[in-house]
Amino acid sequence: MTTGKQLHLNLFIYPDGHHEAAWRHPDSQTDRILDISYYQELALRAEAAKFDAVFFADGPSLAENIQYAARFRLEPITVMTAIVAATERIGVIGTASTTYTEPYNLARQLAALDHLSKGRAGWNIVTTGAADAALNFGLDAHPLHRDRYERAEEYVDVITKLWDSWEDDAVVADRESGIFADPDKIHRVEHVGKHFRVAGPLNAPRSPQGRPVYVQAGSSEDGRAFAARWAEAIFTAHQTLGSAQEFYADIKRRAQAQGRDPRGLKVLPGISPFIGSTAKEAEDLHQELNDLTQPGYSLAQLNRLTGVDLSAYDLDEPFPREVIDTDEERSEGSRFQLVLDIVDRENPTLRQLCHRLAGARGHRVVTGTPDQVADTIQEWAESGAADGFNVMPPWLPGGIEVFIEEVVPILRRRGLFRTEYTGTTLRDHLGLERPASQYAPHHQEKTA
Repeated sequence: MTTGKQLHLNLFIYPDGHHEAAWRHPDSQTDRILDISYYQELALRAEAAKFDAVFFADGPSLAENIQYAARFRLEPITVMTAIVAATERIGVIGTASTTYTEPYNLARQLAALDHLSKGRAGWNIVTTGAADAALNFGLDAHPLHRDRYERAEEYVDVITKLWDSWEDDAVVADRESGIFADPDKIHRVEHVGKHFRVAGPLNAPRSPQGRPVYVQAGSSEDGRAFAARWAEAIFTAHQTLGSAQEFYADIKRRAQAQGRDPRGLKVLPGISPFIGSTAKEAEDLHQELNDLTQPGYSLAQLNRLTGVDLSAYDLDEPFPREVIDTDEERSEGSRFQLVLDIVDRENPTLRQLCHRLAGARGHRVVTGTPDQVADTIQEWAESGAADGFNVMPPWLPGGIEVFIEEVVPILRRRGLFRTEYTGTTLRDHLGLERPASQYAPHHQEKTA
């Protein structure tokens, strides 16, 4: 069976894997999660399989409950720089917060990464949801959801101007005349706004991709509006095909309303596959990891998602839906709504809900044979739910090895995934155009 749909696949690397008990799995490599060769090897495996990119999450505070899980954060730009030195074609996408960084510094770091990788960098734009991050940056309180998105809008506007501030042909490098760069093609941005004052220009030339690929994660109303304006790829979480289809249609419609070609925005849900030679073997593997979970960690995660301390409740009684306060600020969060949807749809016990979230923090967990996993991927791709997936292995490295060895060949036989790279940059892999500098004369003529 063949299809015209060509999927995009990223490997989303968490230190031991995405299941909260991954570090306790006997085949995990917990002793290597501070060894750069571990991450380089994972990226090389994904590159050999022709994945679009490797993806790194980040947050500017200690994540969740470190007592029970390997949830510290290595700064991703440093890790990605080491990865591009060891690879040739695969993209690297890293998270950086618009709430707790400054545009000029981040513009320099990611431009350097895009230059050094010959055009393989992507930026996962987040506003940071962890309230305790504020105390690491001299703030008394975490900014409100709407205020974080307001700052993010201005932030991306500023950083885009900085990446555009050198026209593509600003570097002349004419030895004979002695002219290295044409100053008329290097532009001050002179941005003055509510949150930032930045004169510019950037102190480095325009990078191979024009600017790194803009990736966004967030499905709230503010998140959708932001993605429709800026995102070129969206990382999103959905438990059901119907939910994914609704989001896909809505975000493409919003992008079109912004005057964008919807094909220039790739929707990439997370998928965490438990793969076995039989369906029962896959379910047993899933249960094996769930049996390693620790209630203290699971309940702390639920507290973070719902704002309710559930530690006094019986794990084997139905989830106490009545204790959830759907206040306006919290209900804007997409993961909060995802948890409520699971509760309302399935009426799980508290333990069952903890296990549902243990696999991938609310992303779609699929258990089955390689064909069954491929069937789910194909159904979502061909039903208007996804342009590809962020693959979230339950544990590493084995979880990605079996996916590459068993599922990727099936996707190729079905005509769903490439056998070779057809370009050299992350934009090439994703089928995205290279944006023109907003300061280039031909671009200014078009927008006048």
